[in-house]
Amino acid sequence: MNLTDIISLYAPIGLFFGRLGNFINSELYGLKTSGSWGVIFTKVDEYPRHPSMIYEAFLEGIVLFIILSIIKSTKPVYGFISGCFLFFYGIFRFTVEFVRIPDAHIGYIYYDWVTMGHLLSIPMILLGVVIMYRKVS
Repeated sequence: MNLTDIISLYAPIGLFFGRLGNFINSELYGLKTSGSWGVIFTKVDEYPRHPSMIYEAFLEGIVLFIILSIIKSTKPVYGFISGCFLFFYGIFRFTVEFVRIPDAHIGYIYYDWVTMGHLLSIPMILLGVVIMYRKVS
């Protein structure tokens, strides 16, 4: 668990740069929006869309790194940071999935709003809660 804590603490940096790469390549774009923050991805179409990869870069990269750094400063037991990583990453990913276009070959799984990203985030959130609970009790 010591190794997974170290990896979890610095993984958000890689996630941040990976999502910036997605933005540069017009990958993983979001739904159409009328908001002023919409971005036109000319490789896709001419409609302003949610820059979901920027949302993810911010939440899964910057915010997650700050949260984990603060938790690290409290000197938690081994494994607690890993649980926090899974929990918060899952929460952030689940949230952004609401404005992100699902993968074309999968589409929506249920009710025209549940995506594979939602389904994959749920086990991460639950596992994160279990790990955190077992480490503090």
